[in-house]
Amino acid sequence: MDLRAHTRQFARQDNRLALLSYFGTFAVYFAALAVAVAYADQWFLMLPAGVIFAFAAVRLYVLQHDTGHHSLFETRLQNEIAGHVLSPFTFAPFEVMKQNHNLHHSNIGNLEHRETGEIHTMTVREWAKAGVWDRLGYRLYRNPFVLVPLGAAFTYFIRYRWPKNTRRFGAVGVILHNLVIVALLGLLYRVAGMTGIWVWLVFSFLGGMIGVFLVYLQHNFEDTYWDRRPDLNPQVAALQGSSCLDFGWAFDMAVANITLHDIHHYNARIPSYRLRQCHYSLPPELGLRRIKFGEAVRALTLKLWDEDKKCLVPFPS
Repeated sequence: MDLRAHTRQFARQDNRLALLSYFGTFAVYFAALAVAVAYADQWFLMLPAGVIFAFAAVRLYVLQHDTGHHSLFETRLQNEIAGHVLSPFTFAPFEVMKQNHNLHHSNIGNLEHRETGEIHTMTVREWAKAGVWDRLGYRLYRNPFVLVPLGAAFTYFIRYRWPKNTRRFGAVGVILHNLVIVALLGLLYRVAGMTGIWVWLVFSFLGGMIGVFLVYLQHNFEDTYWDRRPDLNPQVAALQGSSCLDFGWAFDMAVANITLHDIHHYNARIPSYRLRQCHYSLPPELGLRRIKFGEAVRALTLKLWDEDKKCLVPFPS
């Protein structure tokens, strides 16, 4: 089977589907926030609305990620405008994050360029040579009770205020992005007071944790793929080094199909609204793995890349 030709069939943008996904997600985002704020003193209403808001925030982030690949709408200009509009709601400055993410795609699975990934991974050999403090720091960093909550708080609320490569890809845009966030929070305060700010903050943090959990699982699972040039195979890295999370149709819908990350890395021009159709149209003989929720949770125990065994392994005893 010519996999490249097969995936190209789904790399078709449709503005009708894009607009439905884009404005539909915004509608859910604002409606859920309004309900959570209005019923902040009634937890049995506030909590479900807040969780829906958190997933809508994740979905907005995924749609911005699509616009960075120019894969959501039909034209480059439409994607660029849509991405900039989304950025204050995702906390991610559009141009810098787009360029950083493209670096990630170009170096997927490359052990010599792990700095372009979202989650740092040490090799077993590096661990063996590391000193006490380096090991302690890495243990803390890879602890899921640190990585997910603290990682979300640091990444979305602090690090994205001045992301890596900001000076290289556009400091002015990042500054303007941050000013728009302040203005939006000021508007929220005027409309809903401190209750609105706290509800927004708590459930945005929940959305950030969902995002970090998904980002971790996209490339950190037992039989993922890492290698060094010249042996590195980009096509194998895209498919085998990226995961397909099988948490069900509803979860895929909630996060705009970013769970189907293997096909996305193989062909980043496929819009999120066609990823699921593309993945499940592939013949089973390709052997693409689908990771269930239990295996995904167990993947949090995998910390180091073993270059000899070609798999992720836990810390040594």
